[in-house]
Amino acid sequence: MTTPTETTRYERGLAKLAEVDGNAGQRVVDNLGDLGRYIVEFAFGDIYSRPGLSLREREIATVAILTALGGREPQLRVHMEAALNVGISLQELEEIILQTVPYAGFPTAINATNVLTRLKSEMPSQV
Repeated sequence: MTTPTETTRYERGLAKLAEVDGNAGQRVVDNLGDLGRYIVEFAFGDIYSRPGLSLREREIATVAILTALGGREPQLRVHMEAALNVGISLQELEEIILQTVPYAGFPTAINATNVLTRLKSEMPSQV
């Protein structure tokens, strides 16, 4: 059973997740059981809901961090899609990746670029 505070965190997190990623994030979380609930409550209910940074700024930071860490390509893809959803352009995603090179190296930037290239290839072409 959840306490009122936990319910509030969860509800706040679901609302923020929908704001960031539409229905895509909800589908991912739905498949994760308790882990999904923890992600909603902590990442989106507590962290993403804090004042001080816009969702756009948070996604810039998240894409940069996931790029620099490397080995998190599925999560990077999700956050690249979220970044597009909150107004970050494909060109800005490329620049975010390039910004990580001096600090994280070429291999992680190459992997992130590959993720972005796949994402672009799966997007509907714009005439």
